[in-house]
Amino acid sequence: MSRPVLVIGGPPTTNGDMHIGHVAGPYVAADTHVRYLRAAGREVLFASGGDDSQTYVYTTAARLGTTPQALADKSWAQIKTTWDAMGIHVDGFAPTDDGYRRNVYDYVQRLYDLGKFRLRTVRLPYSEAKGMYLVEGLVGGDCPTCLADSRGGICEACGHPVDFDALIEPYSIMDPSDPVTYREAEILVFPLEEYREQLLAYHEARADRWRPHAVQFIRELLSRPLPDFPITYPVSWGMPAPFAETPGQTLNAWLEGMPASMYCHNFAQREQGTTPPSGDDAWRAEHDAELVFFVGFDNLYIWAAVHIAELIAHEGRYILPDTILCNEFYELENEKFSTSKGHVVWARDLVAEVPRDLVRFYLNLTAPEHARTNFSRAALNKIVGERLVGPWNELAATLGKLTTAGETLPVSPEGPARAAAIADRFGLCFELSSFSLNRAADLIVQHVERLRAHAARALDGEPVELGDLFLQLRALISGASPILIDMTARAAEAGGFTPSLSAAAYAVASTTAFPVPGLDTRVQPTPTLAEVS
Repeated sequence: MSRPVLVIGGPPTTNGDMHIGHVAGPYVAADTHVRYLRAAGREVLFASGGDDSQTYVYTTAARLGTTPQALADKSWAQIKTTWDAMGIHVDGFAPTDDGYRRNVYDYVQRLYDLGKFRLRTVRLPYSEAKGMYLVEGLVGGDCPTCLADSRGGICEACGHPVDFDALIEPYSIMDPSDPVTYREAEILVFPLEEYREQLLAYHEARADRWRPHAVQFIRELLSRPLPDFPITYPVSWGMPAPFAETPGQTLNAWLEGMPASMYCHNFAQREQGTTPPSGDDAWRAEHDAELVFFVGFDNLYIWAAVHIAELIAHEGRYILPDTILCNEFYELENEKFSTSKGHVVWARDLVAEVPRDLVRFYLNLTAPEHARTNFSRAALNKIVGERLVGPWNELAATLGKLTTAGETLPVSPEGPARAAAIADRFGLCFELSSFSLNRAADLIVQHVERLRAHAARALDGEPVELGDLFLQLRALISGASPILIDMTARAAEAGGFTPSLSAAAYAVASTTAFPVPGLDTRVQPTPTLAEVS
């Protein structure tokens, strides 16, 4: 019996709606994998939620002239609506409610009671004019590892941690003209270096299953001393720290990641009608679930080092992730997405203009799996039109001329093996050990063109086994089902079949012709986009 699977799409920061660069990374990938698991009959729970405590919520709210809480609430609703419009279906999109906060406090208090934190005096950037410490997204400067422009905490460019006072030529994000000084502060930290051996053992056991850049990054990270991870900060935005040693401080937002993810699954369970005994029950070791993280490369340090060490520090209470699947950056017209500069394509705006199946196909085809890739509206129109919509519609029209809906068609002795081969190749694309959205999208194109050519030959009078063609078409639709979600629903209803990638589904002597739905470049009446004020 297979283990239940828990999938987390790293909770997005609630400082705005999601653009195509956001969804093209972990969220489309997670949704595609989850849809595959469900089609294979696996028990899976897919959840996420908003990340409200990040300092980026504070800085964005200041820039927009609103409050951090108002921005977080609005953004949470926008993100959920955008995911619905994109067909990214989570079982639970958790709010930051009392249950969330209780779960975070239980998690951090347990680590505190186990003696896992240390009190340290550290030097932090400080704004004398505003009388506030500048940490994480409040401060910028050059990364000490790669020299790229960075924020405090983690460098987006190279992914490495940026120690408390390590930024080169720091400046205030809120006011770059405000001189940055330094002040000492006594905070609680998590001594990551104490978990070196456990982290080495954990990652070496998984090196053959993770993407090469992730493996290289972890090995580079572990080749040098690991910095202390801040548990508390002397800043105002965030959850108040419950520790007597750090009065008036807040919890580092990144610390919420694991208990927040546990709560997301708890929320999803309750959405499905069950009542778990605790907020972290799904992640408890005794249940032996398979845990999968989908995250961006820029967050890998937190998810693959800090969070793993935190889970280990709970001394056997929790499962550890089997796979952390990270993606690279997705660019817009060969430049970085920039909301502040207006260089952005909002995901829900795009699916208001282009059917989401076609958007999902293009995002899969160009997903940033191993290197930066690029979104281009002109390329979307050209590639989707020429490689998918045109050939698919020609195939559908030709089959309509060759057969009558409901007609029983014999399948040759070779037919089942050929259909099963199609299904098997798609399965390899969706299994985590060989996961590739690029290859899955390319397989769709490859088989659409191949079947189109077979159908054209049949129309010209050449001998073609139409039963074999329809059986292979069923396998193709099944393989495309995690990507082309609306077309699959229409085709399965028209053909009276359930999409399946099991070889047994194609071990038949005959099949039935059905009207193959076309693909349209225009938005269909459903699904509609809900407006979020």
